[in-house]
Amino acid sequence: MTPPIALSCGEPAGVGPEIAARAWAELRGDLPFFYIGDARHLPAGTPHALIGDPSEAPTAARRALPVLQHDFPHPARPGDIDPANAQAVIDVITRAVELVQSGTASALCTAPINKQALKQGAGFAYPGHTEFLAALADVDSVVMMLACEALRVVPATIHIPLREVPAALNAQDLRDTIRITHSALKRDFGITNPRIAVAGLNPHAGEGGTMGREEVDLIAPVLDTLRDEGLTITGPLPADTMFHPEARARYDAAVAMYHDQALIPIKTLDFARGVNVTLGLPFVRTSPDHGTALDIAGLGRADARSLIEALKLAGRMADARQRAQALPRP
Repeated sequence: MTPPIALSCGEPAGVGPEIAARAWAELRGDLPFFYIGDARHLPAGTPHALIGDPSEAPTAARRALPVLQHDFPHPARPGDIDPANAQAVIDVITRAVELVQSGTASALCTAPINKQALKQGAGFAYPGHTEFLAALADVDSVVMMLACEALRVVPATIHIPLREVPAALNAQDLRDTIRITHSALKRDFGITNPRIAVAGLNPHAGEGGTMGREEVDLIAPVLDTLRDEGLTITGPLPADTMFHPEARARYDAAVAMYHDQALIPIKTLDFARGVNVTLGLPFVRTSPDHGTALDIAGLGRADARSLIEALKLAGRMADARQRAQALPRP
């Protein structure tokens, strides 16, 4: 039997506890997962069952949210961050990674954290969740994918000013991003021969160099190298014609050059159900595509659909990875 999915609690003053409870109410035993955190932080009246081991989660999930208890020093007040809880948030993530690395959990789904609280309360030294997970896994390069039913898209650069994007793009990082994406499509999505579409940076993909030379000087040579390696790649393509239905049918994932070029289409197509996926880790990791939403925490208004989709995708990816590992090596 496939082990259950681990759901780390994230920032307990945010919406994580309430969307975890709502996700269980919808999924129940159909997709067993367990919550790692302090049961006292869950919304009042949440049916939950304390478990001593993740193996108990599939049975417990039929009647209540399985909780692998992790004691926090302070209660959680929705919307009011307590830095004294920061180290426990970090410890939960570390504990969750140990469980997926040992095979006790099949995948990791992470509720959102508040980086400012972690820095203030525990001296958190990482730019974000993903970088911390990469460090725990001892991995140098990881890739962010945003996924929904209609689209998978990867930004080659992420949280930097737009004016810095051209200088940040380089051949090695772009090659690594596409290679990691290609490998993940095969291993984690079960696609035998992935098709990847790559956007240009400039309008009309530079139009032969008349609107910018990044396509001619950087992107096209990288894609030629990867085609020589056997990857199925189209591009560089004009980004404004890549995301209509007929275009999306021609590829399995798109690689964009910067943050908004990637995120605008997916958030337009399915704002509430987008999932953040980290590619390149030795385990499956997904998360909802939103933050802690402190402004609405505890008000009963949090939308759990992104977390639900993140849990579902984690389950499918874990199954695909398990099948890929079972195949005989050539």
